[in-house]
Amino acid sequence: MLIKSSKFYISILLFLVEFSASAQCAMCRAALESEEGGNKAEAINNGIVYLMAFPYIMVAIVFYVVYRMKFKKKTESEAL
Repeated sequence: MLIKSSKFYISILLFLVEFSASAQCAMCRAALESEEGGNKAEAINNGIVYLMAFPYIMVAIVFYVVYRMKFKKKTESEAL
């Protein structure tokens, strides 16, 4: 039981930790580096990372639903 709860807490911690990533393509970076403040470049980079996260979250949800369906069928067949 302790192992399962520690894995849960570690996964929550990793989910909440923010990592810095550069996700701009070379042309976007070259066009935005000419700006002095760099605010627009940082905003575009954050937007790219934000949009990149949703496909991974959706795939994780699909795998979780499939896992739960398979687990539910297994317990129903064992009960009979």
